[in-house]
Amino acid sequence: MSRIRAAYHDPEGTRYGIPTYWWRGAPPGYATRRQLTAAGLRPGGQPIAAQVLWRGVGGTRAAYLYRVDLARPKRTATPAQRAAIGKALTARRTCRICRQVRSYYIPRSLGECLTCSDLIKEPA
Repeated sequence: MSRIRAAYHDPEGTRYGIPTYWWRGAPPGYATRRQLTAAGLRPGGQPIAAQVLWRGVGGTRAAYLYRVDLARPKRTATPAQRAAIGKALTARRTCRICRQVRSYYIPRSLGECLTCSDLIKEPA
Protein backbone atom coordinates (compact mmCIF):
# COMPACT_ATOMS: atom_id res chain seq x y z
CA MET A 1 0.00 0.00 0.00
CA SER A 2 1.40 3.39 -0.98
CA ARG A 3 1.83 6.26 1.46
CA ILE A 4 -1.06 8.19 -0.07
CA ARG A 5 -3.44 5.25 0.13
CA ALA A 6 -2.30 4.48 3.68
CA ALA A 7 -3.04 8.08 4.72
CA TYR A 8 -6.66 7.72 3.55
CA HIS A 9 -7.26 4.16 4.78
CA ASP A 10 -9.32 4.22 7.97
CA PRO A 11 -12.09 1.60 7.74
CA GLU A 12 -12.84 1.76 11.47
CA GLY A 13 -13.24 5.55 11.47
CA THR A 14 -10.80 6.23 14.31
CA ARG A 15 -8.81 8.96 12.51
CA TYR A 16 -11.56 10.76 10.53
CA GLY A 17 -14.67 9.93 12.58
CA ILE A 18 -16.34 7.87 9.87
CA PRO A 19 -15.00 4.96 7.82
CA THR A 20 -12.62 6.36 5.21
CA TYR A 21 -11.26 4.74 2.06
CA TRP A 22 -8.96 5.81 -0.75
CA TRP A 23 -10.05 6.47 -4.33
CA ARG A 24 -11.74 3.34 -5.74
CA GLY A 25 -11.02 1.52 -2.49
CA ALA A 26 -14.50 1.43 -0.94
CA PRO A 27 -16.02 -2.00 -0.35
CA PRO A 28 -19.19 -3.09 -2.19
CA GLY A 29 -22.45 -1.91 -0.68
CA TYR A 30 -21.53 1.78 -0.63
CA ALA A 31 -22.35 4.35 -3.32
CA THR A 32 -22.13 8.09 -3.87
CA ARG A 33 -25.21 10.21 -4.56
CA ARG A 34 -24.47 10.13 -8.28
CA GLN A 35 -24.13 6.38 -8.28
CA LEU A 36 -27.41 6.05 -6.40
CA THR A 37 -29.12 8.37 -8.88
CA ALA A 38 -27.79 6.37 -11.82
CA ALA A 39 -29.26 3.24 -10.22
CA GLY A 40 -32.65 4.93 -9.72
CA LEU A 41 -32.18 5.35 -5.98
CA ARG A 42 -31.85 8.15 -3.42
CA PRO A 43 -30.26 8.22 0.05
CA GLY A 44 -33.68 8.47 1.67
CA GLY A 45 -32.66 10.37 4.80
CA GLN A 46 -29.91 8.03 5.90
CA PRO A 47 -26.75 9.55 7.39
CA ILE A 48 -23.40 9.50 5.59
CA ALA A 49 -22.00 6.00 6.09
CA ALA A 50 -18.42 6.47 4.87
CA GLN A 51 -16.22 8.71 2.75
CA VAL A 52 -13.61 8.45 0.04
CA LEU A 53 -10.61 10.80 0.22
CA TRP A 54 -8.07 11.58 -2.50
CA ARG A 55 -5.53 14.25 -3.36
CA GLY A 56 -6.88 16.68 -5.88
CA VAL A 57 -6.48 20.20 -7.11
CA GLY A 58 -6.45 22.50 -4.10
CA GLY A 59 -5.86 19.80 -1.51
CA THR A 60 -7.70 16.78 -0.22
CA ARG A 61 -11.04 16.04 -1.88
CA ALA A 62 -13.88 14.01 -0.38
CA ALA A 63 -16.86 12.05 -1.67
CA TYR A 64 -19.48 10.85 0.78
CA LEU A 65 -20.83 7.33 0.59
CA TYR A 66 -24.26 5.96 1.48
CA ARG A 67 -25.36 2.39 2.10
CA VAL A 68 -27.09 0.90 -0.94
CA ASP A 69 -29.24 -1.47 1.14
CA LEU A 70 -30.84 1.51 2.96
CA ALA A 71 -31.41 3.56 -0.20
CA ARG A 72 -34.96 4.15 -1.39
CA PRO A 73 -36.36 4.37 -4.92
CA LYS A 74 -36.34 7.79 -6.56
CA ARG A 75 -39.60 9.67 -6.47
CA THR A 76 -41.22 10.51 -9.79
CA ALA A 77 -43.13 13.66 -10.60
CA THR A 78 -46.92 13.47 -10.80
CA PRO A 79 -48.66 14.44 -14.06
CA ALA A 80 -49.75 17.73 -12.45
CA GLN A 81 -46.16 18.52 -11.47
CA ARG A 82 -44.95 17.73 -14.99
CA ALA A 83 -47.63 20.04 -16.43
CA ALA A 84 -46.57 22.84 -14.06
CA ILE A 85 -42.92 22.41 -15.05
CA GLY A 86 -43.88 22.56 -18.73
CA LYS A 87 -45.83 25.79 -18.18
CA ALA A 88 -42.95 27.33 -16.24
CA LEU A 89 -40.45 26.49 -18.99
CA THR A 90 -42.79 27.92 -21.64
CA ALA A 91 -43.07 31.11 -19.59
CA ARG A 92 -39.27 31.41 -19.60
CA ARG A 93 -39.34 31.34 -23.41
CA THR A 94 -42.21 33.86 -23.82
CA CYS A 95 -41.25 37.49 -24.47
CA ARG A 96 -43.15 39.93 -22.25
CA ILE A 97 -43.07 42.63 -24.97
CA CYS A 98 -44.17 40.83 -28.15
CA ARG A 99 -45.72 37.78 -26.40
CA GLN A 100 -44.07 35.36 -28.84
CA VAL A 101 -42.75 32.02 -27.64
CA ARG A 102 -39.12 31.83 -28.69
CA SER A 103 -36.94 28.77 -29.29
CA TYR A 104 -34.52 29.93 -26.56
CA TYR A 105 -34.87 31.06 -22.96
CA ILE A 106 -35.30 34.83 -22.64
CA PRO A 107 -32.18 36.32 -20.97
CA ARG A 108 -33.12 37.50 -17.47
CA SER A 109 -30.70 40.41 -17.82
CA LEU A 110 -32.76 41.78 -20.71
CA GLY A 111 -36.28 40.74 -19.71
CA GLU A 112 -37.26 40.53 -23.37
CA CYS A 113 -36.34 38.58 -26.47
CA LEU A 114 -33.32 39.50 -28.56
CA THR A 115 -35.50 40.93 -31.32
CA CYS A 116 -37.26 43.32 -28.93
CA SER A 117 -34.11 44.35 -27.09
CA ASP A 118 -31.70 47.07 -28.16
CA LEU A 119 -28.87 44.53 -28.52
CA ILE A 120 -30.03 43.26 -31.89
CA LYS A 121 -32.05 45.75 -33.90
CA GLU A 122 -32.84 45.12 -37.52
CA PRO A 123 -31.65 47.88 -39.82
CA ALA A 124 -34.44 50.24 -40.86
